[in-house]
Amino acid sequence: MWISVAVICAAVVGLILKYVLRSSGPNPFEADTREPPKKMVHDRKEKNKVLKQGFVAGKVPDNLDAVIIGSGIGGLGLAVLLAKVGKKVLVLEQHDRAGGCCHTFTEKGFEFDVGIHYIGDLLDHKPFRCMLDQMTNGQLQWEPLANPFDHVVLGPPENRRRYPIYSGRDRFPAELKKCFPGEEKAIDEYVKLAKKAGRGIWLLAVLKLCPVPLAKFLVYSGLAKRLSFFFKMAPRSLTEVVNELTENKDLRAVFTYIFGTYGNMPKDASFSMHSLLVTHYLNGAWYPKGGATEIAYHMIPIIEKAGGAVLVRAPVNRILFNDAKEAYGVSVMKGQEEIHIHAPMVISNAGIFNTYQKLLPKELQAMPAVQKQLGMMKNGEGGLSVFLGLTGTKEELGLKADNYWIFTENNFDELHFVSEEESAKSVPLLFVASPSAKDPTWEERSPGKSTLSLVSFANYEWFEEWKDGKVTNRAEDYKELKQAFIDSILEVLLGVFPKITRDKIEFIDAGTPITNTHYIGAPKGEIYGADHGVARFSPELNATVRPQTPLKNLYLTGQDVFVCGFAGALAGALTCGSVILDRNLHLDAIALAKKIKLNSAKCKGE
Repeated sequence: MWISVAVICAAVVGLILKYVLRSSGPNPFEADTREPPKKMVHDRKEKNKVLKQGFVAGKVPDNLDAVIIGSGIGGLGLAVLLAKVGKKVLVLEQHDRAGGCCHTFTEKGFEFDVGIHYIGDLLDHKPFRCMLDQMTNGQLQWEPLANPFDHVVLGPPENRRRYPIYSGRDRFPAELKKCFPGEEKAIDEYVKLAKKAGRGIWLLAVLKLCPVPLAKFLVYSGLAKRLSFFFKMAPRSLTEVVNELTENKDLRAVFTYIFGTYGNMPKDASFSMHSLLVTHYLNGAWYPKGGATEIAYHMIPIIEKAGGAVLVRAPVNRILFNDAKEAYGVSVMKGQEEIHIHAPMVISNAGIFNTYQKLLPKELQAMPAVQKQLGMMKNGEGGLSVFLGLTGTKEELGLKADNYWIFTENNFDELHFVSEEESAKSVPLLFVASPSAKDPTWEERSPGKSTLSLVSFANYEWFEEWKDGKVTNRAEDYKELKQAFIDSILEVLLGVFPKITRDKIEFIDAGTPITNTHYIGAPKGEIYGADHGVARFSPELNATVRPQTPLKNLYLTGQDVFVCGFAGALAGALTCGSVILDRNLHLDAIALAKKIKLNSAKCKGE
């Protein structure tokens, strides 16, 4: 019997290795394509020539290899990967500028970043850094944040406790131990569990890349949980794990504070998802020099060089299918006219709900396989953002290249977003960041000015009644509710940042969940795509929701394919690219990073 089990296990391992190591298609990471960084372009009109290329039928390239819906990083990243192996790709964006959550906007002379606050894992020669260097030909530059990079603020104004969060694999736990003497064992165990769970993410990619029968075998045999600590810990909530480690409520809060980067309260969050964020920032945090627009600005020329294009104001209203249920293109609305664009492959970065519920014909929406995937996912939490333009430099305003996570109490599971009235009076969670303080080019571009981005959560339903109003001039009662949130958030901000005073505020406005729906196409105003609760990380879901859809020639990319955030959406792009190109691009990026590191070491030794 044991011999039979051993033979079966060996066969399974062999099959997994076959699909993990497969490499039959072209490799976008075959060569190091970095070039010396060119002089940065700060002129907005010049950048807009790249980022704001409006859609007209005459700009659509001939003989396309693929059409990608949505220019967020999951779409742009995949387009670059395909372009690097000679594919001609058209990216279509419904907004008036490319980039998705990587775009910026300008009001009264202030440039605001809407979604890129800090990115981790960008040490030189790390695979993630290597991948981004290749996808921008070495032109995208990164600035490290301060250390500590995060500050956790707990409690009401009369009893606020502040805990700095440091990067560094040794310094992160060491500094926590200084704040919480006697909790050394709990801190060491927490870090150990997070690292071990994070390392097991490889099997999530395998479940999406290997053939469906093998994926199902790994799931229903229980092997997925045996092979990967990520999936073993995935059913356990963050609250459950940390409460077993310590009785100290402030330490529990510090262990869990970063749940705001994926949107689920600790009692609903998977420890495995949380582990990815903890390990993502262990080596530090970075911000793009020149601001978030630099990302799309340096990716689009690579797409264009291969004959492709990135066109904005191009709302796709449906995907085109033939009688055999094969996708063969998309329809774009240009005024009242439908313009059909044909391609042998359609890839959606618009999210699983937009793709299946809005872009498919009704009869294809009703397919059992499509409904099964929709039934496994649900919409994430809506986001609410406040943007401040301030008079004064970062030094004058007491701003640094870091972030603040401010909570009204230390039991995060008791934070209430029950009603709009209650939340507007006292915002239970607030993230505060200064893009201007993080960007070393800011002072040159906007001397004497500073910006703040503040983010919290809000239910879409609180604002839904105004969704059909004009985005820049909705009804008065909507403006009043929005102003109530602004006033409450501003009170929290001024209490934590004493150098910021009301007379320094030149501009202030807020974006609600329905604002997100308008600008980034989020169906329920969510900022992290589909919900990232415990159910999202079951092996079955991850073997079912894959880049290939139940419809031939239609693929999914971005954060709904993998996990949320900038890195997660790019992982979704790599996973989708792996399927399309029939090779493991995750391993290709790792291999090139190792090669570059080895060559660099040789050069230094000479």
